[in-house]
Amino acid sequence: MQYNPGWNNSSVNLLHVRAAGPADTLHYVWSSIGAPAVLLVATVSDSSVLRVNWTQLLSPAPAGAIWIDPPSSVVYSAAVVFTKVFEYSEAKGLEELFYPTYDLSGFSWDSVNGTLNHTALTAEFSGVPATDPGGSFSNGSVGFRVTAYETSGRDRPLPSLLHTANSSKVEFVLAGVAPRGNGSRFALEVATVEELGVEQELRSVRSIDDEYTPTIFEMLSLVAQSGNDSSTRSFLQWKATAYGSRSPQREDNIQCRSGGLQAANWTLPTSSIVRAYFGEGFGSSYTVSAINISFGGEDGEVYQEKRYLSWSALLGFGQPPRDTFSPLVISIMAVALGTPMALLLVGGCVLHFAGRKRYSEYEPIN
Repeated sequence: MQYNPGWNNSSVNLLHVRAAGPADTLHYVWSSIGAPAVLLVATVSDSSVLRVNWTQLLSPAPAGAIWIDPPSSVVYSAAVVFTKVFEYSEAKGLEELFYPTYDLSGFSWDSVNGTLNHTALTAEFSGVPATDPGGSFSNGSVGFRVTAYETSGRDRPLPSLLHTANSSKVEFVLAGVAPRGNGSRFALEVATVEELGVEQELRSVRSIDDEYTPTIFEMLSLVAQSGNDSSTRSFLQWKATAYGSRSPQREDNIQCRSGGLQAANWTLPTSSIVRAYFGEGFGSSYTVSAINISFGGEDGEVYQEKRYLSWSALLGFGQPPRDTFSPLVISIMAVALGTPMALLLVGGCVLHFAGRKRYSEYEPIN
């Protein structure tokens, strides 16, 4: 993990996470320059490196300021941008009343350097609006916590996402922000940038196994799939839940819904690192999609009480991890289904042998 490589000023944030394999390298470039975003770049070189022209990156025309060297080693690149936070509440007649949007590209972000943990491979971007006339952020902030992984495993805190070494986690946190209405709910807009020929698809997988995330039976994935060979290039994966506590328990669950995937070419994400890598004309050369993820129950009471909301998602390269039935659930299913089957089998055998035995009151003549 590198913080602002080649730049000694901490007034801006750029975090480079590099994972080197025997013959390839994965690059994650996180930044809060503009809207918070992450670049995902896969190369077929074990020595590819990130290059940043800081003077150009911080200029009004950042196109070309970020690249991977050697450029010929890049086989896939994409971006995920966290663009806006919406706050809304239900008015009379079940209509939704929206308050002025929080545009994350206009936030002021703290230095990540103070939160960077090279041992745990974690960092946190925390910010507040540059102008806050209503004072909603006087005691609050929006945060994005980043975690990289060296091996496969499962997170301990809920929602206990299953991860691989080819993935990273981002946790969206809304802490201490004063709601502007009774029963306010919040939504996060997430935009993706993909190469032409790569299409985003929203998938939902349901399972009866909720051992690791109690009461949550749905997993959603935003999958980037190539139209040429139908191979999966990258993914953004999350459980259909958020939580209202720093140490989440089952009772802290906040309902999470996902809107439909929309083409967003009409409103390109405002992010300097996206423009710096893909260029100013990336709207015509790349596909931009957006999805809204909303948090809150019918009346938003969970956030009103605790003033805390966290939502975790996994992003990475290749196929998203898939949960299999845990040994505990397999054992329960074996007992639940095996016992009736064993009783039926034993009962059938008893009836079969009992039917073959004949009874008579007469003795045979011969």
